Amino acid sequence: MDKVILSAFRLGGDVFECVIDGNNLLFRDTSTQMITPVSGLRFSKAGVLKEFPDLKDDVEWKIKALERLKEHIKELNSEKEKLEYVKNELVKFGYEPLFFQRGGFRPQKFRRKI
Repeated sequence: MDKVILSAFRLGGDVFECVIDGNNLLFRDTSTQMITPVSGLRFSKAGVLKEFPDLKDDVEWKIKALERLKEHIKELNSEKEKLEYVKNELVKFGYEPLFFQRGGFRPQKFRRKI
């Protein structure tokens, strides 16, 4: 099993960090120091429907989308694959990947492929 991975992303003037520890994902806003797990993220219905069109008329679309996301994260074999998945998803929404750091070692800049 890989070690904990910390990564940082920028959106506008804000920097956000993502911590990957096994199947746990935590997100931290560096300006407010607020930490949230995946379950605390805000989901837009349009974004969820793009990924899961079958949830269109479902009243519990947020809960089901969150469960599917958690299952997808569990299916990924290593923290490295999870980092690649998170990076690719955030880049779609305009986030700029800054760096990642494995197990407390020196931070590294993102390359095209991790």
